[in-house]
Amino acid sequence: MTPKASMRNKLILGLVALPVLGYSAACAWLYAKQRELLYYPQLTKAEVQQTDFGIARNGVMLNGWLVNIGKPNAIIYFGGNAERVEERRDEFAQWFPESSVYLVPYRGYGASEGTPTEADLLEDALAVYDQVRARQPDAPIVVIGRSLGSGVASYVASQRPVTKLALVTPFDSMADVAQAHYPWLPVRWLVQDRYESTRYLAKYAGPILVVRAGKDQVIPAANTARLIAALPKPPQIVDFPNADHNTVGADSGYGKALSAFAAVPPSP
Repeated sequence: MTPKASMRNKLILGLVALPVLGYSAACAWLYAKQRELLYYPQLTKAEVQQTDFGIARNGVMLNGWLVNIGKPNAIIYFGGNAERVEERRDEFAQWFPESSVYLVPYRGYGASEGTPTEADLLEDALAVYDQVRARQPDAPIVVIGRSLGSGVASYVASQRPVTKLALVTPFDSMADVAQAHYPWLPVRWLVQDRYESTRYLAKYAGPILVVRAGKDQVIPAANTARLIAALPKPPQIVDFPNADHNTVGADSGYGKALSAFAAVPPSP
């Protein structure tokens, strides 16, 4: 082979390798940065002195808020991946007058210690449930989860007795949502924190409310539809066609829908 031909072949091989290297680099970047893309605790920081409720969890303190202390029913709320749950206190006090509402930020969020991962958030959520049950042993417990919190809430419903479950802008699994946003990458195989709501709820037989935003750009409609289709029995569905992922909670009907669903008849 002449030097000229050899150089030409090397150039061709280099040109062929560039896309492969670029694709591999994109996969590596996404794998390394995935939790930074999923969790945004830096947007939610609060001082411990501002909280009024805490749970010790394996050396980590989860610090949050308790609304409507002493009411006969209980609601646990799990927020979105960048949500300041304390900003819901006044609304929840009005929407759920007969329920004590527990707002405990995920580890790393608000004034809670630690770093968020799926395994820790799910176990923390069970610890929150168990603490609520210990405080209110006879109370019906309604669990509400929004966006990321819908995956956490679904897991709790699979592991503990939940009277009712409300899911706001939910998804089938976080891996499938991520795949929808990055269809050109093998995201489904790269995602570590998967939040497989469809699997969690495969045997949940209690009442479920699904709240959908018609202009949701974060959770594709197909992912919510797949979750609904996989549920053991049809849920109650409330649609807000003009709301997007971030504004659905501001719709005038949002609080009414949650309040009506979460209402628990008094014990005889």
